[in-house]
Amino acid sequence: MPTPTAPALLRPMREDDAEAVLSIQRQAYPPSHHESWAVLGRKRELWPDGCWVVQAAGGARGARGASDALLGYVFSHPWQRGRPVPLHGLIDALPEAPDGFHLHDLALHADARGQGLAPQLVAQALAAARAAGLKQLSLVAVQGSQGFWARQGFLPSGSGGLSSYGKDAVSMTRVLA
Repeated sequence: MPTPTAPALLRPMREDDAEAVLSIQRQAYPPSHHESWAVLGRKRELWPDGCWVVQAAGGARGARGASDALLGYVFSHPWQRGRPVPLHGLIDALPEAPDGFHLHDLALHADARGQGLAPQLVAQALAAARAAGLKQLSLVAVQGSQGFWARQGFLPSGSGGLSSYGKDAVSMTRVLA
């Protein structure tokens, strides 16, 4: 289990983080929102610059080298504005001419909440979008998280095409300066 008071390290996600990422996902979301590593790992394969983890500094290492002390993660990638990425949707390829950036998932271990780690992961996704030359970041807010995303500068932009995310899902966007 993560140590919430330890300093944290933001680093690129690796393949060997899969088990820890899925563990955080399982405790952060209801089973209907649990995506397989085939779906999430594909996002990392297609755009590794948008997939990051927060690791407890000095965290223990697992048998395969993965950290046993991941505190959170983010998956993000170039995409098309107004075209939600379906939950559980396996992406074959990224768009050839993306006009936006999509933050697909950000989750923290329950013990790591309230430490300012989520805004660090948001900032990393914003930096990845800017580095890709894209001017808009989109996401789908679930589980009543619209207030958090509004505090991060995102505005509601609709709810169409979000049925796979549940009835409370809301599309949100942030225009990058």
